[in-house]
Amino acid sequence: MANKTIDHAITATSLKSAATDPTHAGILSFMRRKYTKSLKGVDAVVWGIPFDAATSNRPGARFGPQAIRRASAIFDNDPQYPFERDLFEDMATIDYGDCLLDYGNHGKTPATIEREAAKILKSGAFLLTLGGDHFVTLPLLRAHAALHGPLALVQFDAHQDTWADEKGRIDHGSFVGRAAREGLIDTASSIQLGIRTHAPDDCGIRILYGYDIEEMSAGEIADVILHHVGDRPAYLTFDIDCLDPAYAPGTGTPVSGGPSSAKILSVIRKLGALVIKGADVVEVAPAYDHADITAIAGSTIAMYMLGLHAEQLAERRG
Repeated sequence: MANKTIDHAITATSLKSAATDPTHAGILSFMRRKYTKSLKGVDAVVWGIPFDAATSNRPGARFGPQAIRRASAIFDNDPQYPFERDLFEDMATIDYGDCLLDYGNHGKTPATIEREAAKILKSGAFLLTLGGDHFVTLPLLRAHAALHGPLALVQFDAHQDTWADEKGRIDHGSFVGRAAREGLIDTASSIQLGIRTHAPDDCGIRILYGYDIEEMSAGEIADVILHHVGDRPAYLTFDIDCLDPAYAPGTGTPVSGGPSSAKILSVIRKLGALVIKGADVVEVAPAYDHADITAIAGSTIAMYMLGLHAEQLAERRG
């Protein structure tokens, strides 16, 4: 025990140091990263947006960031599978905490999220966001597109989220359509995966439906994504209801007939060639979860997103 410490999230003296907290104890930041609002020298930021006022079915995703952080304690700073490395040895990563939102004034929410995201991105750090319902991706896309231009959206989801909307509404089922109309995404290079519902408009976005995913291998799915997106700057968004409810029951709008967590994780692992400018994991609603199944899936997907960035960072730095 002489070389072990606890509460690494507040006691860490380096943004690249490994935590030694017992899995069952200690302050729960994402993967035990240091809690700080300082962006100096930071390569990657994990940020929570506890918002679910845009849900059309079961609420509760406002507790998603807490649940994902809690589940991430299982990553105990051994070399992370399947990346075979300590993700943070050469990638200074922080947990930036949560976005402060006025629960009684949702009209201010989009601008608040966009403004805080823009501040983080201005530092040059990669931003991984934990939702929250899927509406939060719209202001995140606004912040990223302001910096990088229109993005190829790579969306893992059971729903297209392209429903018609009135200006100013806050709805997790229309954010993709809004993003397309605002020019935030390059629809010709965007792709949706795991879709198991129909919306009136596809906005020109390529779709791999649930039955396509079922019949294809992980390698085939990844090849389609890589060829379709090409070298365009991309934004990766993962609605946890992309997974079948057997693997992610804790979500607001579950849809049967989806892929397994194993298959989709294999797909994500093969996306290292994408130029990923930002990412999020949304719609984890722990009140409907069982034994943290959904939170564990969400935290693992988030860890894979950081793993891809760690590899790309190492490659750029030689």
